[in-house]
Amino acid sequence: MTIDVGALVERWKHGDPQAAEAIYNHHRTRVYGLAYSLLADEAEAEDAAQDALTYALTNIARYSPQLASFSTWLHTITVSRCRDRLRRRKRFTFSISNWLREEEDIPDPAENQEQQAMESEMQGEILKAVQNLSLPLREAILLRFWLGHTFREMAEILGCPVPTVQSRVRLAYQKLKTSLAQTDVVHGFDLEEAGQ
Repeated sequence: MTIDVGALVERWKHGDPQAAEAIYNHHRTRVYGLAYSLLADEAEAEDAAQDALTYALTNIARYSPQLASFSTWLHTITVSRCRDRLRRRKRFTFSISNWLREEEDIPDPAENQEQQAMESEMQGEILKAVQNLSLPLREAILLRFWLGHTFREMAEILGCPVPTVQSRVRLAYQKLKTSLAQTDVVHGFDLEEAGQ
């Protein structure tokens, strides 16, 4: 069954709470998936997704269908919330590192989280390769291939020109292909060429 998100948005703008619930239910899985792919932490992803959806629904008057699709607007909010969490995580890790200066290595909590993220070995290897990309490349590859955004939509979400987005996708694809070539996963890694 196809859902007319535009109609739901208009109904919610006019105060229909069932429309808000339908919007939330329609988008929550993909928003959580995007947040989890960027943060690699279930609890943080759940919080970021909830925050993004809540912000979008409580600020629905700010959404303009003439500027972007609702999913593009919502994914822009989600990426922004994840970036904020990653910045806070880095500051927190740096503070703890300074506090424990004399301790040896601080274990990376993301290692266990990455291993638990996917049950199958192939998905785990791909997730690990994606997580090892820099944040701009990770955002680009996830928005393009996982969420299926166009380059123009990605440029709106990421706040950069279309050629920059295309370059990031191409570079992310090349890095993933190189990384996965060292494992048996490369045979299952069949993303289209980035520029096509």
